[in-house]
Amino acid sequence: MNKELTKITEKRDKFIKDNIITDKNLNLMSENILPLETLMTYYRCAIMEVETKFKVLNEQFSLRYDNNPIETIKSRVKSLDGILKKIKKKDLPLTYNAIENEIYDIAGVRVICSFVEDVYLIADCFLKQDDITLLSIKDYIKNPKPSGYRSLHLIIEIPIFLENEKRMMKVEVQLRTLAMDLWASQEHKLRYKKEIPEEEQDYLQNELNKVAQTLSEIDIHMESLNKRIHDKQYHKEVQESRNNIHNLLPVFIK
Repeated sequence: MNKELTKITEKRDKFIKDNIITDKNLNLMSENILPLETLMTYYRCAIMEVETKFKVLNEQFSLRYDNNPIETIKSRVKSLDGILKKIKKKDLPLTYNAIENEIYDIAGVRVICSFVEDVYLIADCFLKQDDITLLSIKDYIKNPKPSGYRSLHLIIEIPIFLENEKRMMKVEVQLRTLAMDLWASQEHKLRYKKEIPEEEQDYLQNELNKVAQTLSEIDIHMESLNKRIHDKQYHKEVQESRNNIHNLLPVFIK
């Protein structure tokens, strides 16, 4: 029995080597994989540019107001599986041009701030930089999703400078508070790849909404405490930034 199994395995391996892992197929795979790897490298470069801008802003506010508004910066490049799912969802052609021009969240940067007012201040300062092009803005803090999700979402274009060219790359930027990030992280763990019975879905959603409301009240309370210990000029700038962001919404939101 073992000898027969060994022979079958050897025949299978020989067939694969002779008919699938051929020089022609390997070259074809290489020709298609290399452009994708190059494109992903461009997105990683764009992420580095965005991260650097936020780190510089954080340092600037640390010097000016003795305050670090940014707690954490996280980033990721969407997986190939995620890209393929987005292509299917948006019914896009399977081309690099479609990937680059029609999928906006391949490169993602998440900025976690201490307070709600810091979200708007940092976003406004970031968008005022002359090499940043705003494509879309959605304020899920002002208008939370029905699920309870809250964040400020920006889709921007930023240049990266390569050996022989300047290339504009799209990046999704999410800005949120620690409380908002806690809710989003826990909600993801509760729902991700879970087959939740239909009779439990309404209960889960209601409970998540309650938690979201509680965390929103905590954000409001902490912001009010923060206002008591900062000077009036700081809060004047913060309010101006919040107004600037909200003034963008009717123009750019998609």
